[in-house]
Amino acid sequence: MVLTPLPLVITANAAVGRRWAFHATGILAGLSAGVTFLFGALDLAGAGAPGGRSPLAVDLGIMVTAVAAAALASKPVRERVARILPIDPDSPVHALALVLAVILFGTQLTSIAFTDVLASDRSIPPLTLADLISQETPFLILAAAGVGIYIRRNSLQAATRLGLVAPRWWQLALALAAAGAFFAFAQGMSGLSHAWTPAVARQVDVTTQHLFGGLGTPVGIAALAIAPGLCEEILFRGALQPRLGLLATAVLFTSIHTQYGLSLDTLSVFVIALGLGAIRKSTNTTTSCVCHITYNLVVGLGIADSLIGLAAAVELALVAVAAYAIWSARRRAAMPANP
Repeated sequence: MVLTPLPLVITANAAVGRRWAFHATGILAGLSAGVTFLFGALDLAGAGAPGGRSPLAVDLGIMVTAVAAAALASKPVRERVARILPIDPDSPVHALALVLAVILFGTQLTSIAFTDVLASDRSIPPLTLADLISQETPFLILAAAGVGIYIRRNSLQAATRLGLVAPRWWQLALALAAAGAFFAFAQGMSGLSHAWTPAVARQVDVTTQHLFGGLGTPVGIAALAIAPGLCEEILFRGALQPRLGLLATAVLFTSIHTQYGLSLDTLSVFVIALGLGAIRKSTNTTTSCVCHITYNLVVGLGIADSLIGLAAAVELALVAVAAYAIWSARRRAAMPANP
């Protein structure tokens, strides 16, 4: 399903710089929205719906989402959006990215609002290693296709556009320090969730254990750290954030994590997404990938109570090193050049 828009993404990139780009922009945007609307309308006309689901609300939500996305086929609407987001209203790639982002967010929001997503997630088989790879790899493919690799950019140009560059040593220290801070924040939010909304927190715990419990082996933990840390970062922070902006990308990223439902854990994901976006904006995508992978790894492995003190000391050291490196870099940049 994730790769469904891939032919449209490739076509949009092929249209860049062509005389027919203007027509392609409207057609691709309108086609994406039209198919989405048709899906909602046909489902609405069908009989029955899975349990725990409000079919009328879900289908109407999909159709409303499609109408909102269709509005972006209009250039005047995109020009207004361009006052807020760093997009080119004439670019077929940017127009399609906007439409697909609206469709993704709208359908995910509709699902969370009108479906018991936690029950739905518990009704599917636990994820296997193959499931995880097949679930995450399409994000990487869409990111590469979205920046026009081998269509309007070679591999080096595509990597540069995605922010995949060699990080400096202090950026690695920053990534590790941020991962530790994110872990501490997530643990605190989890504690609040269990204290304030214990019933929801228990459901989230059960759902998470059901989905990812089969990946508790060393290989599974490594895969859970690396696959999302690479694929999701390259798509969301690498490809989308430079066009949709930090806030919109963080919201979109949060919307795909339906395994947390409407809970404080979802708020935690959003805050961490903002942090990853800030790292991408101030450094590069490679650094945000290292941070995301490290965070996932720490979550998967956990920290024994006996090592909390050591972990805190290491975290403080990393924060100090990263802060000093950033201060030194800014100080050198502010110094006048020698005549």
